[in-house]
Amino acid sequence: MAIQILPTLSLAETELEVSYILASGPGGQNVNKVATAAQLRFNAAASPALSEHIKQRLLEIAGSRATRDGVIVITARRFRTQLRNREDAIERLADLIREAAHRPAYRVATRPSRAAKRRRLDGKAHRATLKRQRTVRFDD
Repeated sequence: MAIQILPTLSLAETELEVSYILASGPGGQNVNKVATAAQLRFNAAASPALSEHIKQRLLEIAGSRATRDGVIVITARRFRTQLRNREDAIERLADLIREAAHRPAYRVATRPSRAAKRRRLDGKAHRATLKRQRTVRFDD
């Protein structure tokens, strides 16, 4: 089964490795007995589904969640059940990949026109004369 990330991008579930560990937090005595936290491992560097551009951005965005080998490790322990924590970890990975796939719009540097510069300087001169007129002069 494939996990749909974007309309044009999906990951095979075989690329994800999910293991379960003991979790802290809510659960009472059960938290000491049952491994409910999900730890998801995704080898981004070797994934055939991702382009080189997305792989590079994904590893940058992942930060400390990525290992030197290009494996992203996500630990989900928000919920009390393994299934919900597994789904949470997969959704967080999908969000990271979506963010990496989004290309930021580049700003094209432009210069103000001569008329715009003139208007700006005229406005500044006008404000300066108004402020100059506010001062009270004492002629002795």
